[in-house]
Amino acid sequence: MANLITDVPGLRVGQAQHPALASGVTVALFDRPATAAVFVPGGAPGGRGHEPLALVVTIQRVDALVLSGGSSIGLDAGTGVDAWLRARGRGAPIRDVRVPIVASAILFDLLNGGDKAWGRFPPYRDLAWDACEAAGPDVALGTVGAGFGATTIDVKGGLGSTSAVASTGATVGALVAVNAIGSALVGGGPHFWAAPFERGREFGGLGTPSSPEPARSPPRWKGGSQPATTIAIVATDAGLDKAEARRLAIMASAGMARALRLAFAPSDGDTIFAASTRLRPPGADDLTELGSLAADCLARAVARAVYEARALPFEGALPAWRDLFGDSVT
Repeated sequence: MANLITDVPGLRVGQAQHPALASGVTVALFDRPATAAVFVPGGAPGGRGHEPLALVVTIQRVDALVLSGGSSIGLDAGTGVDAWLRARGRGAPIRDVRVPIVASAILFDLLNGGDKAWGRFPPYRDLAWDACEAAGPDVALGTVGAGFGATTIDVKGGLGSTSAVASTGATVGALVAVNAIGSALVGGGPHFWAAPFERGREFGGLGTPSSPEPARSPPRWKGGSQPATTIAIVATDAGLDKAEARRLAIMASAGMARALRLAFAPSDGDTIFAASTRLRPPGADDLTELGSLAADCLARAVARAVYEARALPFEGALPAWRDLFGDSVT
């Protein structure tokens, strides 16, 4: 176990970023089509290909899930993933053609100091192709992929991932790009709201604050001038159908709420995909346990994203957690 979503058998993750643009793309590729669903608790989401994930739709499987920066412009990342899959003969068969099934979610990173003057076409389809080319078991964390340009209200956001194993042997993993409207830190830090769920020292091992006072401070958020979104994927090898996958996504959303103060706001696009690679037989695992682990994994992944992030090299850029509290880690 590497404590990454790729501990779940049957999927790989690829990432690509454009440092000058200060944005990027993260792609989860499935070795074979996976059952998937989506839950969107945020008030201002942006996505592509969500309709095939609805319970009433005939399509039952997806080939890939995409997390991208760029706000609505970043939805073009799906085109790059479609092209990469078609070049390899992947997709739902319709007579003599193949149509890849790809769903994506985007976050707003257009005001982070990067150069967004990309010319006639944005680079997201090319970034997505490069991310597919790079897909494998390793998942870089922090300022990378869809989390490259992400921020929170007080420190740099980023890309995080974790995993866990259920009592039945099923694996659950989470992958998240944290561009939160609020904070992952208690009272401005260094402690994380997700501290009670930490395993080992995956985000510093600082535990919880000795005093409850910081947790009683008024909530803070970015405000309407800079929309925010935290987008995530939870995955398992348990044999889930689409309805069960949606319940997994709903339960996992509790982890986002635990790890961020606040989440699911009117200007948030918070979105959670859930996927099953179906490598274990249906009914072999307890959905309640899987959902509980998914929530814990997502909370941990949020903290890990912020903990691993590095500040962007632009004037006025937010500091990273390590810039402010690196001495707290022993």
